[in-house]
Amino acid sequence: MASFEPVVAANPGVIEGLDNYRNLEAAQQPTWPDEAAVAEVRAILAKYPPLVFAGEVDILRDRLAQAAQGKAFLLQGGDCAETFVDATADRIRNRVKTLLQMAVVLTYGASMPVVKMGRMAGQFAKPRSSDTETREELTLPAYRGDAVNGYDFTLASRTPDPTRLLQAYNTSASTLNLIRAFTMGGFADLRSVHEWNKGFIDNPANSKYETMAKDIDRAIKFMAACGANFSELRTTEFYTSHEGLLFDYERPMTRIDSRTGTPYDTSAHFIWVGERTRQLDGAHVDFLSRVRNPLGVKLGPNTSVDDVMALIEKLDPNHEPGRLTFITRMGAEKIREALPKLVSAVRDAGFQPLWITDPMHGNGITTANGYKSRRFDDVMNEVRGFFEVHRDLGTFPGGVHVELTGDDVAECLGGSEHIDEITLESRYESLCDPRLNHSQSLELAFLVAEELAAR
Repeated sequence: MASFEPVVAANPGVIEGLDNYRNLEAAQQPTWPDEAAVAEVRAILAKYPPLVFAGEVDILRDRLAQAAQGKAFLLQGGDCAETFVDATADRIRNRVKTLLQMAVVLTYGASMPVVKMGRMAGQFAKPRSSDTETREELTLPAYRGDAVNGYDFTLASRTPDPTRLLQAYNTSASTLNLIRAFTMGGFADLRSVHEWNKGFIDNPANSKYETMAKDIDRAIKFMAACGANFSELRTTEFYTSHEGLLFDYERPMTRIDSRTGTPYDTSAHFIWVGERTRQLDGAHVDFLSRVRNPLGVKLGPNTSVDDVMALIEKLDPNHEPGRLTFITRMGAEKIREALPKLVSAVRDAGFQPLWITDPMHGNGITTANGYKSRRFDDVMNEVRGFFEVHRDLGTFPGGVHVELTGDDVAECLGGSEHIDEITLESRYESLCDPRLNHSQSLELAFLVAEELAAR
């Protein structure tokens, strides 16, 4: 992650047009019991320092432009929903290590720069299919992520509490601080590729990684003997992202860049809008259209060509390289049918957004013993389908967006560990959607590297 002096004003002030979202329908917002308390929290957040800086955001936009042109690849991954209790040094380190390992696999296997982006330091809110949850005869507000309420099924826990937004900020700040230390302080040095594998359980994916790491080690030693300068290998850029869901958090974190006078959402480098909140006449699309961050949009299997074209004109009217990323979440059975019409229409119109695949959200199942899960084979199949579509159309498959953890959980069925439904009962930890564990994440990275090398 690049380092910059703060160039964003501390107070967001009044930004012309930015508050137009207040006149539009805002989906997926919590019902706060005390509006005065929410206003007080917004005022406090507005005075807090930015979490990221405009200069970093601009560099990311340039990196994503390179990916859209087929000169780089985006790896975006992290928790489905971060929790305050899991924001520990060990768990953050394991997620970072897993992403670094995946990036090395991709870079080495495909000979291509990899843009590293975490679903981290801000992914504390989740959209829900229902405002409430009923267990037996008790109905309570749905769990909307730690930024809103607690997971425990009690009235006290499930009642939305705006002070949690302040805890989300503080936890994001501490997470981001640790990420910066890891990626800029020597932990990400490519000469440490073996160290990243320590602490993880032995399995076929780790063994394959270790074999590759030995090859990298030999290559580095050869180049060192030839007098090569390794300053570029000591640190790495690492960016943060989350779904821009809660206006009571995103709006106070939006600040004016003192260089250009334009607004940046300083809660993260990259913000995306979800399948449930991407209405063209809705508040989320309107709000995000007015900030300078690179933006992502989730596209499901029912997305129409008209939807995509309208989203381009609304969010990227100047067709700026690196501004807009489409994150397709079609499902393994639908991607080969649903995706080609969208990609070909955008290509034929002369537009060049970044296309990446989210092979997780379209492949959800509920197991016989009651767990939300995904079959690893379905995840891999959707990745293959994504590459097949772009290969057939002559366009570039620019990235992958996955829910993952560096921990030894069992939430997705299959993989080289042969996780079955019984295993879920002993190692399932997610409060929302199932994630790939460390081994499955590496397996996915090797598949993507093969697809990139063969394109």
